[in-house]
Amino acid sequence: MTLPTDLVPAAELAARSPSRFPNESADYRRARTALLAEEIELRRHIERVAAQRRALPPGGAVPEDYVFEGEQGPVRLSQLFGRHDTLITYHWMFGPQREQPCPMCTSLLSALDGEAPDLMQRVGLAVIARSPVARMADFARQRGWRHLPLVSAGGNRFSQHYAHEAPEGGDNAAINVFVRDAAGAVRHFWAAEMGFETADPGQDPRDAPDLMPLWNLLDLTPGGRGTDWYPQLSYDRPGGCCGG
Repeated sequence: MTLPTDLVPAAELAARSPSRFPNESADYRRARTALLAEEIELRRHIERVAAQRRALPPGGAVPEDYVFEGEQGPVRLSQLFGRHDTLITYHWMFGPQREQPCPMCTSLLSALDGEAPDLMQRVGLAVIARSPVARMADFARQRGWRHLPLVSAGGNRFSQHYAHEAPEGGDNAAINVFVRDAAGAVRHFWAAEMGFETADPGQDPRDAPDLMPLWNLLDLTPGGRGTDWYPQLSYDRPGGCCGG
């Protein structure tokens, strides 16, 4: 979908908003209306970026039909699509060298678990890590996850190709989108490519839009995301961004 070129100016739309709240000052309303105009512009920019993403030329052909370890046995990448022509994969930082998975990944996946049944009406979905799938499933049960399809990439090169991990090195978070054509050929469509190299000063690396509901909600608050806090696996002991 492309945006129409004759859009009403954002400031004009913002001025139409009927929202008013008890005891707000005139200064607050002026500032809030100006912010609303910027929020409308942001919404439009998100739409433009999404349209540009959808218009990408074909990505690279997937080099092999990777075989993963699924909870019910071996499963190929092509099978993870199910009935769909699009597949979203999330690479979970839970390699065999980790005592515990990455808290940030785990926070995102906790939110994604609730969305998974809706997502899978439109696309295939898989959560991939290098730990054995039984270990992944055990942790998922501890967290109360019920819907995420879990597969292990411990026996193939998927993590090297699409999460940029060294075979004996650490692990990386990665989200990838694949497409399958009518003939069954699978191509890479898109991956999150923002990292430390693309981060702005004073900010943690993040994608745009940010996939984590946690950060989007905190962005609505006066304190924002903060600079010294990250999700933890539990709140009875210290934790960090990606610690084990």
